[in-house]
Amino acid sequence: MKILLMDWPGFGCETIKKLLPQTGVETEVFAFPSNDAEVRNGEELGVKIAQKILDCDPDALFSFNYFPVIATAAHACRKKYISWVYDSPASLLYSMTVFFPENHIFHFDSAEAGRMRREGVEHAYYLPLAANTEEYDLMIPTASQRDKYRADIAMIGSMYREERFRIFRKYENFDDYTKGYLEGLIRAQEELYGVNILEGALNDEIMERIMKTVPLTEEHGDSYETAAWTFANYYLAMQVTTREREHVLNALADHYETVVYTPGATPYLPKVKNRGSLDYYREAPLAMKCARINLNITLRSIKNGIPLRIMDILGCGGFLLSNYQTDLAAEFVPGEDFVYYESIEDAVEKAGYYLAHEEERAAIAQNGYRKVKELHSFRVKTEQILETVFGEGAFR
Repeated sequence: MKILLMDWPGFGCETIKKLLPQTGVETEVFAFPSNDAEVRNGEELGVKIAQKILDCDPDALFSFNYFPVIATAAHACRKKYISWVYDSPASLLYSMTVFFPENHIFHFDSAEAGRMRREGVEHAYYLPLAANTEEYDLMIPTASQRDKYRADIAMIGSMYREERFRIFRKYENFDDYTKGYLEGLIRAQEELYGVNILEGALNDEIMERIMKTVPLTEEHGDSYETAAWTFANYYLAMQVTTREREHVLNALADHYETVVYTPGATPYLPKVKNRGSLDYYREAPLAMKCARINLNITLRSIKNGIPLRIMDILGCGGFLLSNYQTDLAAEFVPGEDFVYYESIEDAVEKAGYYLAHEEERAAIAQNGYRKVKELHSFRVKTEQILETVFGEGAFR
């Protein structure tokens, strides 16, 4: 079997680039410019990909995340295109190219995989993400690193207040009714776990008011996402997440030592220690190993899925305290592999309990680690992908 791997500096590329040849899969690599404007429908890039296909004659193309320009080239050459999606939201999945029969789209969020199947995408599958446990096992913190990253409770992630995320500045001119409606919607969603009400609550009337102030349409020629979807997933979901992270972190910091690894100053988190950004591959695993409790607060555009951060925490052997996610509760056992909270007050109470019960906390962390190593490694997931696309026994 030969795979043409679309190589770009994203999640998993370096790992799978090493894994495929080790398992007998012949691998050709194409340097893919993932941030180029051509990734949707660039003709020049599409021609280059098609020429590479003709030159190496692969059985399939593979990329992390879905790109219409790759799908178009694969369709033109009648080659299977396998994509494993880990971004959310992902507007490129609303390209009409997703309906090409050559596509095999694996999505980490069961809600999105289900949506695509309902809309007629023939080969859309739910597949959780993976953790590179083999590499993480080799990263053993030294004494100085344990001192550096030691924390009772730690969260790694954006607060979505950095300059590039200050999207709500654009909406200061909304009328009072629209501001009030959106404020109520944001507050309601923050209190709800396991259900997303944002897009469904954006009725025609409120969208008409929004569009008068901020036009959300952008012509791509092949897109079918709605303005309501864009506003709900790129703007409202981020605003809900910003507030939830602020509120949970402040509540925890009122009682326990709480650390956040995030860029930019955080004066709105007065008792939380901000240790700045981490290199996600070299430093974050060490921080996850050294924190007594690792906190996950999921970006609200992820409806059911397990964020990459969770897989990495568990794959590092860290104890996970998370908001509720449907896929997380389906793939892991709450109270046995991880712990979830149902409210801010519940998060504070459970954090205190597990900080005080060292052996129980360590046992849960070990259970989660074993399950990730056994069921959610890159090797296991790659085997599942190839056998789904090519049939049982395809992966050697």
